[in-house]
Amino acid sequence: MASRPSGPMRLTFALVAAVLAVTVGLLPAPPQPPSLHDLRGAGTEHDVRVLRDEWGVPHVYGKTDADVAYGLAFAHAEDDFATIQGSLLATRGRLASVYGRDMAANDYVVALLRVWDFVDAKYEEDLSPETRALCEAYAAGINRYAALHPKEALPGLFPARGKDVVAGFVHKLPLFFGLTNVLGELMGDSRMRGVSHKSEAPQAASLGGETEKAPFGSNAFAVAPRRSADGFTRLSINSHQPWSGPVAWYEARVRSEEGWDMVGGLFPGTPVILHGHNRDLGWAHTVNRPDLIDVYVLEVNPENPNQYRFDGEWRNFEARDAAIDVKIWRGLHFTAHREALWSVHGPVLRRPHGTYAIRFANLGEIGMVEQWYRMNKARSLEEWQTAMRRGALPMFNSVYADREGNVAYVYNARLPRRAPGYDWSSYLPGDTKETLWNEYLPFDELPQVRNPPSGVVWSANSTPFEATVGEGNPDPALYPEELGIERSPTNRSLRLQELLSDDESISREEFDRYKLDLAYSRRSNFARRIQTIVDGPAPQAPVLRDAVIALGRWDWRTNPENVHAALALLALRPRQYDTFPPVDRSDLLRSLEDSALRLRRTFGRMDVPWGEVLRLRRGTLDLPLGGGPDVLRAVYSQAEKDGRRAGIAGDCYVLQVEWAPDGRVSSRSIHQFGSATLDPESPHYADQAPLFARGEYKTVWLDEADLRAHLKREYRPGQVER
Repeated sequence: MASRPSGPMRLTFALVAAVLAVTVGLLPAPPQPPSLHDLRGAGTEHDVRVLRDEWGVPHVYGKTDADVAYGLAFAHAEDDFATIQGSLLATRGRLASVYGRDMAANDYVVALLRVWDFVDAKYEEDLSPETRALCEAYAAGINRYAALHPKEALPGLFPARGKDVVAGFVHKLPLFFGLTNVLGELMGDSRMRGVSHKSEAPQAASLGGETEKAPFGSNAFAVAPRRSADGFTRLSINSHQPWSGPVAWYEARVRSEEGWDMVGGLFPGTPVILHGHNRDLGWAHTVNRPDLIDVYVLEVNPENPNQYRFDGEWRNFEARDAAIDVKIWRGLHFTAHREALWSVHGPVLRRPHGTYAIRFANLGEIGMVEQWYRMNKARSLEEWQTAMRRGALPMFNSVYADREGNVAYVYNARLPRRAPGYDWSSYLPGDTKETLWNEYLPFDELPQVRNPPSGVVWSANSTPFEATVGEGNPDPALYPEELGIERSPTNRSLRLQELLSDDESISREEFDRYKLDLAYSRRSNFARRIQTIVDGPAPQAPVLRDAVIALGRWDWRTNPENVHAALALLALRPRQYDTFPPVDRSDLLRSLEDSALRLRRTFGRMDVPWGEVLRLRRGTLDLPLGGGPDVLRAVYSQAEKDGRRAGIAGDCYVLQVEWAPDGRVSSRSIHQFGSATLDPESPHYADQAPLFARGEYKTVWLDEADLRAHLKREYRPGQVER
């Protein structure tokens, strides 16, 4: 029986926490799927070897790129087959058929957004033969693993296809730019925003973007030779993701005889490295928050509910029935029926408080895997930029560095060219073509920095107009508000600016230390909240008075030994994005008192070391951690039954890359757990956790000759190891 997905996995797969209105009809158990026996030979023509190093990390060597993709799929399935299967189910809109009603929202959204219409229509046309071969080979590797491990395989799911791989990108990427939040808002009990009418004072666009419910973040920074102490070029790749589930990082090394030669991170179900480096260049992604989503309020024909007004005439909705198979208990299933409407704007939701159309950037785009594949194969800044110009990735800041000493930053986004004069943070009138955008800002006009005089670039989910020191930053005056580009900093961006600005000659040791910085900037809004408490009149209540005194003694750091960090962080809960609204001091004091009392109840004192509260827990392992929300050593945590907090997201897979003056590349990495993400019996289930907790790295072996001194297993997928 398939196990239920973890909490983060359920959150991501469910998409919206709304309960769907369904028509119920009991059905017999679905027919048994065909045997997996026919898939036992899937992909056996591929010439590929998997070499596992002493940390269990797969190094996949193949003759062709497709060979490597086949081996990569098999190796990843060995470590995380359940999550890969969950991603396949989610992409096909079949989660509810296995996990029940709680997952029906995901399956409805797959139908509503017409994920499979676009993939089926564009797979042959929009993807190159090489990319299709890569995806087909990856699917074959998953099929091969399933056939050899039938007890682990979900009934009726296989065979996987190349189209499944492509659809996974189409399904997941909108999660990163806020589609979950918008759908959840529309599924609420009442309308949440007004409808904008044209005015002379447009506001910033902000309907999309992230909230604290989805703590995707990241740090990235690069140092050119002229700014380093030893003439090296350095790149820090440090995405902040959930520590488990379908968007948790997995490390791999891939190399083919056709020139694919990468190391880095990928998600379950993705056949390419999403960010990392090859011999010549590397890049890091961080989540940006452009407004890529607009909601239109439609006027429905009072005489025909299947029509809406647009451009002076009534148009018919394109209507379909979304039939969702929902598991009740064991073999009992029912079919949930819900209408799936489409308009000129895109998908439509009919709610008691209105009928809404949703339009988002890259609707219908399937070429994400093509673009990432071309970025993997790039060998120069020009080739990498050519891959980026394809425009298939709707978002993500990118920080770049290469062996030639180039450093660069790009605020990558498919920014809609919107009509001025509307408040794009509100809902839009859906009856006029003036609000219906169809064009995007070209790549070369996006905010970006290339080889600035300072020799440093960075990104930490903040405004793109502060991406380097001094000259070279993009001019915010060139970007009107309706583009929806964020203007605010994060604490992490403020800290990078402070650390990198003050250091004219950055050594490797300093580079590593900056990545692990544990402090809050005195310029952050979080710091202003602290000062609001400390600078006010002393409270009368003894516990609260002691808490304010303790808070005033805090040094703004989150090291494990720090005896005041717990009180500050538990009371004031710093968030990912430094955009706190003003808060009354009395509210802050109430939160501070509550946290002080909870610390005393749990630990017997307020001045408990932060590492006793913040823990890295994995199986039987229980380690102290430093860091916290929105510091460069970012850790997001959840409350545990014993009063402590366990890390669940933030710093995870980290890759530190450097090119020597002669162009030689080397790198070090760390994962918060280990390569065996789901197998508690594996020696690699938590073998990297102690290093991660201490802020240390392991060596990445890029050459097979070096790897063999640290080799633990070598095999061909599905064959006997040697």
